[in-house]
Amino acid sequence: MLRFFQTAAQGKAIFLASLSLMASTVALMPQRASSAERVYVSFSILERSISVSALEAYAREGIVDEDLAVYTQYFTPEQLEQLRQILLTRIDATPVAIAQFLYSPQGQVLLDRLGQVIQTEARQSGFYALRAALILAAAQPEGLTLLNILHQYPTNGLRVNLQAALNIAQQLQTLIAQTRQTSAQIIAQAALGEQQATSLTTPSPTFDVLPDVRRVGPNQWSKQTLTLSDPRRNRTYPADLYLPIGQSGMIPVVVISHGLGSDRLTYEYLAQHLASHGFAVAVPEHLGSSVAQREALVRGLAAEVAEPAEFINRPLDIQFLLDELTRLSAAGIASPGQLNLEQVGVVGQSFGGYTALTLGGAPINFERLLADCNLTRRTWNVSLTLQCRALELLGTQVETRDPRVKAAIAINPIASRILGESGMQQIEIPVAIVTGSADTVAPMLPEQVLPFAWLNENIDKYLVLLEGGTHFSTLQEGPDDIPLPPAVIGPDPVLARRYMEALSLAFFKTYIANQPAYRPFLGAAMARSLSQDTLPLYLIESLDLTQLPPIPEGAL
Repeated sequence: MLRFFQTAAQGKAIFLASLSLMASTVALMPQRASSAERVYVSFSILERSISVSALEAYAREGIVDEDLAVYTQYFTPEQLEQLRQILLTRIDATPVAIAQFLYSPQGQVLLDRLGQVIQTEARQSGFYALRAALILAAAQPEGLTLLNILHQYPTNGLRVNLQAALNIAQQLQTLIAQTRQTSAQIIAQAALGEQQATSLTTPSPTFDVLPDVRRVGPNQWSKQTLTLSDPRRNRTYPADLYLPIGQSGMIPVVVISHGLGSDRLTYEYLAQHLASHGFAVAVPEHLGSSVAQREALVRGLAAEVAEPAEFINRPLDIQFLLDELTRLSAAGIASPGQLNLEQVGVVGQSFGGYTALTLGGAPINFERLLADCNLTRRTWNVSLTLQCRALELLGTQVETRDPRVKAAIAINPIASRILGESGMQQIEIPVAIVTGSADTVAPMLPEQVLPFAWLNENIDKYLVLLEGGTHFSTLQEGPDDIPLPPAVIGPDPVLARRYMEALSLAFFKTYIANQPAYRPFLGAAMARSLSQDTLPLYLIESLDLTQLPPIPEGAL
């Protein structure tokens, strides 16, 4: 056996890298029947290996045989115990759910990327071997574990291409560094904006003289569920309508668009907060990309997490909803008062963020998609696998902009390719984009910061940073949602939701309810007054593209 790892640190790094990559594969998905006998770690012409039987003996019985003993010198007892846990930890997923995901376009992109690192013994891509191994491992009595994946891997050896792994690690490290630089730039600009505001002769307003956007409003509210049937699209879907009780005059309207795999309860807290402050809030469920679609995928009843047509159906869902509310309001059915449906606000998260932006005037950018969607094999921007599905709609002509929408908030939106620079520049309404520095699904630099910088300078626009926030920080967990670990949700999700309540209320009071007294809340100084150390909050109103670091290839 070649001895090319000259130091304990090198040996530990190499071995842990291979185990970590395989464990990540398990966590992400699927398996098969003829068993891998050895795990190889290769770097150029150099190679190390260990038998699967040695790993199993240690995992199940704590036995260190001579094959494993070569490596134990590089690890502490605590790290060796972690290895046992990694090998035996079960991930609860059915074979059908695993197979459905891995045969979906998004799953195939993931397998293609992982297959560059986890290879067959003959140094071929592990794409098909991984898929078979993961599916078959999930079908075993012990379920989906790393050890079972090794037993179901369909070649005699599983090879970890360390060079490919190190390349990926370098990409991810560069992406992390660029994200930190971007966050630092936003924080510095927010501090400058606050300094400029305090230097003005007029003192900055405080909560003592302004309505407190953090608190529940004075209005009681009612909730009713509508069933909408659009005959033009043969589409029936529910929508919840929150109405303030006792509200006189024209009632301002806000629509909330949930993200992929969520439902109309995900932002129920926000709907209730806005309704308590006098807004009528409509929350449709986009059935083709909701929790129902996710469950259909898991049960084998759907082929994708979202059909490409959802890029059109989502904004059309909201257009039809506004049409129906207009009809119901005119008939006095939806509300005792009259809904102001000519000046509507939209707020959406992730896929819903895209929905809000396209209703605000940004069309699908097919030219950008055609140019860039061949990059999915080299990127860790997970959202690109969804955005590129819109290419299936090439040639479809549908007007997704709605002139009734006068302001939009996009929380963790996907926008870099599906809308692109030319699409974002067509938005002519006030926009707030919310980003999180720890968003690994729709990375902040390409998906939110650049799209914000692309917006026209002649509109009111805001970039809101949750430092440490993730893609899931602002979501309310529903009864049908898959529980997420704290590391995925991010720090202090309760505080993140309070931020969204305050920001959304101030934004829509300013631009939809025409109450300029709330405008001072949309500034760097007021953001700092709301901010807490567990999840710092920053707000800026402009960003020069030349101030941003170059985007690394893996973040595209």
